[in-house]
Amino acid sequence: MNNNKMLDLLNKDHVRFLFSIFENTNSEIRLVGGSIRDSILGKEIIDIDTATPLEPDNIIHLLKKNNIEYDDFALQYGSIVSYPFNKKIQITSLREDINQIGRHTSVIYTNDWKKDAARRDFSFNAIYLGKDKNIFDYYQGIKDLKNKKVKFIGAIEDRIKEDYLRIYRYFRFLGLFDLPSINFEDQQIVEKYIHESLLVLTNDVIRQEVLKMFNMSYPLNCFYQSNQNQVKYKWVEIIKEHFIRTNYELGLYKCLNKIDNIIN
Repeated sequence: MNNNKMLDLLNKDHVRFLFSIFENTNSEIRLVGGSIRDSILGKEIIDIDTATPLEPDNIIHLLKKNNIEYDDFALQYGSIVSYPFNKKIQITSLREDINQIGRHTSVIYTNDWKKDAARRDFSFNAIYLGKDKNIFDYYQGIKDLKNKKVKFIGAIEDRIKEDYLRIYRYFRFLGLFDLPSINFEDQQIVEKYIHESLLVLTNDVIRQEVLKMFNMSYPLNCFYQSNQNQVKYKWVEIIKEHFIRTNYELGLYKCLNKIDNIIN
């Protein structure tokens, strides 16, 4: 575990300031998600997400009180984007997602950190870091990072039906690791729902997720089951056929054409 990276993250001026205003009101806030995952892996931190038991109206009140700019375009999902010292930090109220269909969900706020963790997709995206460097790892995400494993929280089929984008996020996160440990039974379950995902997700949403794969540390692992034999995952050909059928040239020529180029 890269403790130095995690300490650097907590010591960033805008993070420390945000934590301090919550602490001054006896409210808890923790870092969560990609910044924790990437700090453990020793990677560059890009986005910083936090979670708190405070509900959105109270978060906004606190930000206003401390003259911190914010955006509330995701208010219906309990998320506020704050800009302490003009740097972006997303703050999301602890919540449960119910009646989730596609990318849309109804929200119930909670004070239970583990319930908030349970709504997240993969175990390593549900690791929290508190102000005193306390780590809260409810689903053994650190262990899965060490084992180079992408592990769903809960039943895979249920989690995919809640949000079909998780299919492509699963393959994207294989690119975190040089030699990912793949459970082939899990992979088969994920692949079973690729065609179904095309009825729910727009071409543009899929393309945006595929483009993120090219920025992973090991992008080949997102696309190829075997780099040496150039055997692609099923999803690549299915998406290509779908883009051709729907005449989605942006996806074909600005996205999928890049895949074969990175094999050399």
